[in-house]
Amino acid sequence: MSTDDKKTGRARGEEWWTTKIIEMKPGMIRLRGYAIEELIGRVSFPAMIWLMLRGELPSEEQADLLGIALSAAVDHGPQAPSIAIARMAMTCGVGINSAMASAVNVLGDVHGGAGEQALAFFGDIAAAMDAGHALEAAAAARLDRFFAEAEGYVPGLGHRFHPVDPRAPRLLAVTRDFAGRGVVPGRFADIAEAVEAGVERRKGKKIPLNIDGATAVIYGELGFPPPLTRGLFVLSRSVGILAHAWEQSQQGERNKGPLPREWLWAYAGEPARDLPKAEDE
Repeated sequence: MSTDDKKTGRARGEEWWTTKIIEMKPGMIRLRGYAIEELIGRVSFPAMIWLMLRGELPSEEQADLLGIALSAAVDHGPQAPSIAIARMAMTCGVGINSAMASAVNVLGDVHGGAGEQALAFFGDIAAAMDAGHALEAAAAARLDRFFAEAEGYVPGLGHRFHPVDPRAPRLLAVTRDFAGRGVVPGRFADIAEAVEAGVERRKGKKIPLNIDGATAVIYGELGFPPPLTRGLFVLSRSVGILAHAWEQSQQGERNKGPLPREWLWAYAGEPARDLPKAEDE
């Protein structure tokens, strides 16, 4: 029998949800050991995200870079499924929280999860470099394995709407600036550029870094593990989801579907047919 199994009563209850994140009693709230009243007004929202996820406060410059990445991915318009879903949900009479939840629930591997995939991909290259391989060789080996095992797009590259994602070059330049000041190593920026160059050599054309790849670079530089990249994207895109849900709620439309009502879907089923008559008809 374990020690936990032997505990009963209040001791068992208090340890049921053991956490290192928050301590709370009547009149007292501490986050990672810091009194909330000392954090309020002195710690920015990006710094609070860092503290909650990592357990320690970041430097001001680390928090600034995290905030830059979060700000870059807040919205991509109503053509993005998550935004469209939030707007449609609001026309159905649900609360703004339900609209946001509906939108967040579709941020999966295809829509919203590519940043996690990109950072995992870049992390494989970083691990090979740690094992003594040069950057170009490590990137080439990872790309060889990818194209041998998978079909589709290298995570973090290309965009179905933008020939060049306008956010990515700026984010990479900002990362280079922070690396030049010693805030981050600049290693993941190098890796992303090596991947981009490696794909261009194989494809014969440049497939530029996208928002997922660029933010993955920043989150990698700041030391976040790949799974948190998806959660950070959710935090970021929730801003746009909230803005669109609120805007839609002010427009007074009801039951708004994905297409104008005068446009119907393409039907590809059986032509019109009659139900066979029963024998007694």
